[in-house]
Amino acid sequence: MRFDLVIANGTIATASDVFAADIAIRDGVIVQIGRDLGEAAETIDATGRYVLPGGIDSHVHIAQPSGEGIVMADDFESGTRSALFGGNTTILPFCLQEKGRPLRQALKAYHALADGNCYTDVSFHLIVSDPSDAVLGQELPALVEDGYTSFKVFMTYEDLRLSDAQILDTMDVARRTGALVMVHCENEDAIRYLIGRHEAEGDVAPRAHAATRPIAVEREATHRAVSLAEVADVPLVIVHVSNREAMEEIERARRRGRKVIGETCPQYLMLTADDLEGMDWEGSKFVCSPPPRDAESQDACWDGLERGVFDLFSSDHCPFRYDDPAGKRNARGMTSFRHIPNGIPGVELRLPILFSEGVVKGRIDLQRFVALTATNQARTYGLYPRKGTIAIGADADITLWDPAVTRTVRHAEMHDGADYSPYEGLELSGWPTTIVLGGKVMIRDGELVGRKGDGQYRRRDRSHLATPRNSAVP
Repeated sequence: MRFDLVIANGTIATASDVFAADIAIRDGVIVQIGRDLGEAAETIDATGRYVLPGGIDSHVHIAQPSGEGIVMADDFESGTRSALFGGNTTILPFCLQEKGRPLRQALKAYHALADGNCYTDVSFHLIVSDPSDAVLGQELPALVEDGYTSFKVFMTYEDLRLSDAQILDTMDVARRTGALVMVHCENEDAIRYLIGRHEAEGDVAPRAHAATRPIAVEREATHRAVSLAEVADVPLVIVHVSNREAMEEIERARRRGRKVIGETCPQYLMLTADDLEGMDWEGSKFVCSPPPRDAESQDACWDGLERGVFDLFSSDHCPFRYDDPAGKRNARGMTSFRHIPNGIPGVELRLPILFSEGVVKGRIDLQRFVALTATNQARTYGLYPRKGTIAIGADADITLWDPAVTRTVRHAEMHDGADYSPYEGLELSGWPTTIVLGGKVMIRDGELVGRKGDGQYRRRDRSHLATPRNSAVP
């Protein structure tokens, strides 16, 4: 046969174009785009469906250490399976450096968890929690050379946060090596002050989680992060932005000529702080950081997606079981919001939510959908043009979307390891029905036909964005 697979009669969408054509695949790569491409071992008729690049979710937490007695709900098998059913073909989880532990050791253990267990391709960000001289001077530079070209720093969580001086030291390594820095922006000292006030008043229910992490602590930390990046002369990614005030800090930095990438997530479009009010501790299902805000902030985030304040739409999938002593309802968590694990599941619904609420409702067009969920993700993190687009020479990672399918979200029909969905009952229009990974059909008309282990680890190049603005810092 001339080709391994042909996808025929569909409407192809990229970040720049929408057009009718067929796609021919050989040896896992797109080799031809056109009409009447000839014989293939298999032909998929995509009539009435959109043919899009496979989704890339660059903000995912899987099998991550989460504190004594707490277990994350997803391992690589369930997490990547869930991602695949949601139309994703690549995810980028975080490898967490625990304090006192070399990054190489953490990576070796993380690779062991992933190897042979993935339904999607994966690549790893690094979380730097202990920027020792050895980490900054030896490990990080070597790891960037090995393809681990992005790392995340925290300004919150006592066991993860770095001081401003440590953030600057880490950014300096990024500047010298061409890596990209991601920042979780919340002011931990302000949060601890507010926690103390709430505990003194006996207000320890889940709703207090949102009250102790108000917009001001995110806004201040965002301003500080972009200021530190300006001092160090590095671009940066501000992850999971939840409100207009933080968005304005990103826009102000850009007007000064800084390279700042903005990211938001489904929870900031669909949930509010009111969801944390649930009785019988059910509000803990919605505990994540930053917390969901209000309707005005939802509108602001939609505005940011439409206007380009946000370059990335990611899930921040961080799943814990609710009715589980190792999850949301752990013994300490039932006494105070402080001990409720932070995070919610979302990797499977990231794309369907944005398609239904964004494309179908006319907030964004199909090209913008592709850019936010695949192309910009690949460009930002060193995967483009192998991934994130439909083009000759690109990996044949393709998702077929049926705009006529309507679904009601029921966790019983999801594929993650959690026991609830924060979006239960949401009505969605449009769904990914067939997913191709590296030329292999993984899901066919909603049925899993691929195997665990078909997904592979992918080394990444340096981001084209990770170039200093100037040479002011020697």
